[in-house]
Amino acid sequence: MKKLNYLFTTIIMAVLALGCDPVEDINDSLAENEAGIVDEFSYTLTEDDYKETLGLDYANFNTIDDARDLIPQVLEENFPFLGANSLSTVTYDLYQPVQTERSLIVYTVTTEDYDSYPDTEEFDNFDDEDQIYTFLDDKYGDVDNRTLISLTYKFYDGSAQTLNNGFLRVNGSWQFALGLTNAEYNEVGQGFANFNTEDEALRKLPIFLKDKFKYDDVAEGTIKSVMYKLYTTDEDDIDNDGSVEDRATYSYIANFILIGSEWEVYNNVVSQTLQFGNDGSTWIPDNTISYSLVAADYAFIASELGDTYPAQTSSMTQYGNMDRRSGNAAFWSDDMILEAFNLLLNDLDPSAEEGQKYAVTFDIYNGSNTTETFFLIKTDGVWVMQ
Repeated sequence: MKKLNYLFTTIIMAVLALGCDPVEDINDSLAENEAGIVDEFSYTLTEDDYKETLGLDYANFNTIDDARDLIPQVLEENFPFLGANSLSTVTYDLYQPVQTERSLIVYTVTTEDYDSYPDTEEFDNFDDEDQIYTFLDDKYGDVDNRTLISLTYKFYDGSAQTLNNGFLRVNGSWQFALGLTNAEYNEVGQGFANFNTEDEALRKLPIFLKDKFKYDDVAEGTIKSVMYKLYTTDEDDIDNDGSVEDRATYSYIANFILIGSEWEVYNNVVSQTLQFGNDGSTWIPDNTISYSLVAADYAFIASELGDTYPAQTSSMTQYGNMDRRSGNAAFWSDDMILEAFNLLLNDLDPSAEEGQKYAVTFDIYNGSNTTETFFLIKTDGVWVMQ
């Protein structure tokens, strides 16, 4: 196994150095060596994989189920020489659109509006987000899908402030879009509370988000909707007044995703990963966890099985590996190793579900120092060989 891992890694490095087609060169090299090679590797789908191999119109999948069903075709096409128990972690793009506005309503909450609700009539402001959504449902619950409400309102959160945020109607629910205050427009270099062009907005808003949330623990992959104002000609009649020539300030939504430490414009596609295993004839979605034993694991096995297998555990403790020389006093048989790994995995992953798979790699001595891998699956509460 170790020899094959080195072979595969060497092939990949050589291909990258030459700058050729990696898939073609990897398979040429594998064909010269051995069919049915077992290996574990990562792969990112290319545009050709989507469009040429799978015949899709776009370089992404519409659903995770589509990815599960179609990625095996790519692996079979690109890596025909890999055999049973090979594992591949595949990165792919998933189409996951976040809606933007189709029409716009601009509204400022009035004193009469606040006075219509017992929770807000005393101080004429909101102090809970649920109050805002109740108001929106009552006033705009029947608006068309993808109508953006640019709402100006007073909100008390330790101190009273006037906010202008967006609320987009999407399939009967409200999607919040963070708005900028007048001061925040000034902070991003605008003389007025608007941007002059869409390009300017998309260039400055990632900087604004990075600064605004610099002290917050925002998870990578988080998507935020931002409502921004643009002084422009209303060519799409977003305000539904029948004119496409009026020039004024209108509100729009842009979506951004956190990649690493930077906010980027979200293009409705997110990267996802799935793992696949080769069962000897095809690639199937796989939940295998790859694990390599460390010193503490050998010590654990020795403490658990020292009385049962004193020669084997003594040798293992001394040399940090399992003796696989049949006939030797310290020989570890497959059944012994399976017994040891049941104890170990139950300790490492006591809540593992039925059907969970592990590829456990461990150090051995068979005349030379190398490694071996056992492929296990939890069946009826017991770890068995696949």
